[in-house]
Amino acid sequence: MSAEANSVREIFDTMEYGPAPESDDVARAWLERHGHRFGHYVGGRFVEPAAGEYFATQHPGDASELAQVAQGDEDDVAAAVKAARDALPAWRKLGPHGRGRYRYALARHMQKYARLLAVVEALDNGKPIRETRDLDIPLAARHFYHHAGWAQLLEREFPGYEAVGVCGQIIPWNFPLLMLAWKVAPALAAGCTVVLKPAEFTPLTALLFAEITRHVGLPDGVFNLVTGDGDTGAALVAHEQVDKIAFTGSTEVGRIIRRETAGSGKKLSLELGGKSPFIVFEDADIDAAIEGVVDGIWLNQGEVCCAGSRLLVQEGLAEKFYARLKRRMQTLRVGDPLDKGIDIGALVAPVQLARIERLVEQGKREGATCWQPDLTLPEQGLYYPPTLFTDVEPSATISQVEIFGPVLVATTFRTPAEAVELANHTRYGLAASIWSSNLDLALDVASKVKAGVVWVNSTNMFDAAAGFGGYRESGYGREGGREGMYEYLQPDWAFAPRKEGPAAAQPAPAASRVADDLAGEV
Repeated sequence: MSAEANSVREIFDTMEYGPAPESDDVARAWLERHGHRFGHYVGGRFVEPAAGEYFATQHPGDASELAQVAQGDEDDVAAAVKAARDALPAWRKLGPHGRGRYRYALARHMQKYARLLAVVEALDNGKPIRETRDLDIPLAARHFYHHAGWAQLLEREFPGYEAVGVCGQIIPWNFPLLMLAWKVAPALAAGCTVVLKPAEFTPLTALLFAEITRHVGLPDGVFNLVTGDGDTGAALVAHEQVDKIAFTGSTEVGRIIRRETAGSGKKLSLELGGKSPFIVFEDADIDAAIEGVVDGIWLNQGEVCCAGSRLLVQEGLAEKFYARLKRRMQTLRVGDPLDKGIDIGALVAPVQLARIERLVEQGKREGATCWQPDLTLPEQGLYYPPTLFTDVEPSATISQVEIFGPVLVATTFRTPAEAVELANHTRYGLAASIWSSNLDLALDVASKVKAGVVWVNSTNMFDAAAGFGGYRESGYGREGGREGMYEYLQPDWAFAPRKEGPAAAQPAPAASRVADDLAGEV
């Protein structure tokens, strides 16, 4: 490294940090307009929960209450599904171009209210405002723009296919608005109607989106929202008038949903957990790879399903790489999510912090070497420092279990074959990242790694035009691009009435058409 480069690095290392807070006035004013209290959004309006129950959603940065949110039950879900079912004929009749105009309107309004959405997301989730402002909101709007195009091209590009019907969609708390966009945009573009269940910890941007749908004049019942805990989600999965379930969340819950929907005729897509390998060869650009690690594991406090949480470094580079990585970790800033200079914000909930602490202690007990930078954490709120484990055995708990926090586990390898073997030594298969200046080597390894998405000399590269999804216990189905549109379409024959005899003249309930048709064939 040149003397000039060294002097520049020294300048940055000695720079003092100064807070750059983003005002939360616009978000607080929005909460105040609603009296810090939200019901469900059903049939184009906010309604009280059937049982009259509410729960609190809190700001992870300081544990303060943000709002009271409705707790949904089976009656609330039934009302939302009925509204979606009733709206389906008119929404389909509107046609691809008519539906496309609403996609464009939603995208424009998301851009119009970008600052409000970004601040609300940071408050409700705890992630840094820099990420919500520069990543989550722009990419969410991009999905609505992209799928407005698919809505217009639907009849030409998907001949012989129709909208699957009423979609029940359950999204996680780590990317609340972005996961909403990944699911709602293609569903509406296909001509489906939606009942969305956001995560219990982070419902606010979904409620704000519901308000935006009203601003753009989206027909009543096309988008419905029921808030609540896992019981609410279970009621949505079980409802017989739901034609499709789309779920993003843990592998454990994904297994339950798959069992519950088996034989029901419901279409299903699952985007589940991951333990993604981040493979660095000796000839990699070290500085670029270090920044890739930072983005791969410490984005969103490591609360990312495709986080590069398993660092695999070629043996000859390991000592140098670890030293450089530790130096970079020392510069990371942990603190108030609304501070624009913060790298790592607050964890979403106490239960998540407790899980991370428990797994870190287990890693120490199993003999791995734990290193954390000398950082000062805020006294209030749910914060955890960036953590590096080295000397980790491939079979260790922290190498196999999804920690879902700012914890990186590192292992060395000697040959490309060993790198592939280590990368595949997991039950997951969501994503992988490979770093080498030899593209032939990188592409050869990429072809052998069992993952739904593989990045080369990059990580966390997302776009609405590129399908994203898992392999093995990371789920199945894709979100985004042409592949993602098929998740919300069915071939025409799946809806054709049976003609075996007079008793079959009456159409079957929508949720069980496919299952009944298959039974009739047998």
